[in-house]
Amino acid sequence: MSETAPASPAAPHSTATILYDPEGLIEAQLPIDRAPYECLVKAVLAWTGPDTLQERDYEQIALQLTACARAAAADVRRRADQLPADSGRRALADVVLRDAEARLSATLEGTVRCVQHRARLVRALYERLDRLEAAPADRVT
Repeated sequence: MSETAPASPAAPHSTATILYDPEGLIEAQLPIDRAPYECLVKAVLAWTGPDTLQERDYEQIALQLTACARAAAADVRRRADQLPADSGRRALADVVLRDAEARLSATLEGTVRCVQHRARLVRALYERLDRLEAAPADRVT
């Protein structure tokens, strides 16, 4: 006698755990890997000439950069919130964050222009984050 496989395989058991973290504390301890996004930003900003990708490809790149910008903005906000309210570095971070919020609220388009705007935003957020982390507490940047 020969054995036959069951008509439908058993569903795999999930070992995923859903965590409730409204303050984003877990995310704060697990920053995203910047290197791939920095390479993407550099590549996108180097584009010149006619659009060569499909609209949906530009949309996907813009979505990736948007997610990165949101994560970087959250990092900037957490770092800025640790500074005194009258800190110049905190004031500059607030300006960058307001600009980021306005730029992130713009509708995504499947164009080089849109993708490059998102790339510039990511670059600006990373620059502000680096300045917040590198500068001494008593020095204004």
